[in-house]
Amino acid sequence: MEEPIILCEKHENGVFIITLNRPKVRNALDVTLRKQLSEIFQQLSTDTDIRAIVLTGGEQIFAAGADVNDFLLAKTADMYLRHNERYWETISQCPKPIVAAVNGYAIGGGCELAMHADIIVAGKSAKFGQPEIKLGLMPGAGGTQRLFRAIGKFKAMKLVLTGDTISADEADKMGLVSEVVEDSETLPRAIAIAEQIAKYSPIALEQIKEVALLGADLPLEGALALERKAFQILFDTQDQKEGVKAFLEKRPAQYQGK
Repeated sequence: MEEPIILCEKHENGVFIITLNRPKVRNALDVTLRKQLSEIFQQLSTDTDIRAIVLTGGEQIFAAGADVNDFLLAKTADMYLRHNERYWETISQCPKPIVAAVNGYAIGGGCELAMHADIIVAGKSAKFGQPEIKLGLMPGAGGTQRLFRAIGKFKAMKLVLTGDTISADEADKMGLVSEVVEDSETLPRAIAIAEQIAKYSPIALEQIKEVALLGADLPLEGALALERKAFQILFDTQDQKEGVKAFLEKRPAQYQGK
């Protein structure tokens, strides 16, 4: 039997680990893999037992972009009719916090996939970049948009116009990753962060993620109003009362997502 192209593990404490598993092609993001990944995220989005997700490509590589062989004969209509944006949207719209654990190359679609996460833990071997210009193309899944929002115009322009890659330390200085660790610690650290997050109220976590992402594209006053309303809504949850009560009683809170 062939190895599955995505490995899934329901970890303890409400954490789910997704591992891309196409090492022979450096985890190239072909249509089959993207479709399966989309289906997994759709399922996890409504699974109340899952409170945080870890996404990794394994110890050696995260993902080295799209399957370039597919670009050789593809026409405009072919690319349009695939509607690949649907596969990406299920990840970007996932309400659960996502922690990416990145070792080795995260370039092209791999870099775009990493940027769909909320937190990126990079091993020292990690390399990030958008090299599509070297193929006469441009990023097509957020590389000119999420990257600009993450690190600003001038750093992002240099990456997308030159196709250069940057190291984990350079990405850290730019603000593209959350932290850099030894390669052997990348996945354990990502899991530890996910486990910490999973202990909190899932309702509060979802509200934080939703407001932070939506507010980034709103005028400040509108974003502040959105934040204020979400803050007020949380006072009607059992989790909020439990959190305050546990704090006052100096004990760990037991959040139920209610």
